[in-house]
Order: sequence, then C-alpha cells, then structure tokens
Amino acid sequence: MAQKQATRTNQAITLKGSTALVTEFFEYGVNSILYQRGVYPSDDFRMVKKYGLPMLVTADEGLKEYLQTILAQVQEWLLTSSITRLVLAIKSIETDETLERWQFDVHTDEAAAAGSSSSASASASGASAPAAGGAAGGAGNGTKGGKKKEKTEKEVQGEIREIMKQITSSVTFLPILEEPCTFSLLAYTNDSPDVAIPSTWDDADPHLIDRGKVEQVRLRSFSTNVHSLEAMVAYRVGE
Repeated sequence: MAQKQATRTNQAITLKGSTALVTEFFEYGVNSILYQRGVYPSDDFRMVKKYGLPMLVTADEGLKEYLQTILAQVQEWLLTSSITRLVLAIKSIETDETLERWQFDVHTDEAAAAGSSSSASASASGASAPAAGGAAGGAGNGTKGGKKKEKTEKEVQGEIREIMKQITSSVTFLPILEEPCTFSLLAYTNDSPDVAIPSTWDDADPHLIDRGKVEQVRLRSFSTNVHSLEAMVAYRVGE
C-alpha cells in the first residue's frame, strides 16, 4: 500500500504527513523482513527503489491484499493516536513456536498531533491472514511524547533508510530459519473506549519467546514532528 510522497520534502511534517511516512515505513519494513528471512519464496518479490535503496516488495496478490487491509487500519489508528506498537512475529509452521519477534514501538507527541491518547494498558485485536501469513491484534501502553524538533520529510527518510539497512543486514546475526515459517502481525492499541476495533479483528496471543531462549537486538529509531518509532528484534536461541 504505497503512500504518496510530499512534493516539497523540505517542508515541516504534519499529522497526516507523519502518518503517511510511518505507514509507508511499515509497508516496506514488513516486506523487507519477509524477504530477508525467507518467509516467502524470493521469486514472490520484485525490486523497487525506495529511500535511495533497492527494496523488495511482494508480488503475491493474496499477501498484497492482506497487507493493504492491515496497513489501512494501522493508518487510521495512527491518525487518532490509538496505536502504540506493531509486531511482526515469525513462527514455525510445524510447532507454532515464535522464532523471531520484530517490535516497532510508536510514540505520539499529543501536542503536535493536536489529539488525545490516554495512557493505559491496551486492548487486543486481530484479523485473518492469507495461507502463508498471519494477522493478530495485541495490547500495549500509550506513551506520551515530548516536544520534538521540527523535521523535514527528507530528514525522516534518511533515518528510515538506516533502519532499512539494518533489516537487510540482519541475516548476518540472526539464526538461519531452516524450517518452513509463517507470520503474524500484532497491533497494540491503547485502552481508550474511543478506539474503534473492526469486527474482523480478534484478540490474539502476543507470540512471546520463552525466557532463557531469547536474545534481543535494538535497531535504529526515527522520528517525525508527530511520531517517533523505536525498533528491536528478539530471536529464539538454543534448545
């Protein structure tokens, strides 16, 4: 679900523009992870140029439709300061164990967004997925952001480019996934009664990796004038 870019990249970013940037990051980030980690066959992806980098995006119609549906809802939650976290969990098809958990925490500067988002323990929701993928919902805590320095879209895209480079290089430190895998997308929202949860979304397991069997790597972050995003990946190790 490609988001249109602002024509003048040196202008300060608004709530709508920030939402488009974050949603677009999720789109390309999820596609890149699914490709780099071999969740879908490499032949199912095509190369495009984005963030000054060659990026891989799915050509599978079922997966594209699924991601478009998920990201459309994520975009709505970003506009209303409702989403606090998005998680991509890669699971073994045979055992259903979570092998990797890519976590993206979203913080909103409420003053900049000119909206309200209560800080509370979260509610969970999820949606059905295509055969090789998965969808889910989750829970999280709303986080109050501080006053951010004014940034341009060009500056934000430069920060996003560095995260994309890390995702691409993740194959150098993550264990090889030697078994067929599937994935789930978890959306964490705050506990405000005003948060609209579609009827097609259901409560979902957080897909955590057992303590004692997990390592974590924190990735780079990026921020706009409205949203800031922190990324990390946790992965299963040993027996």
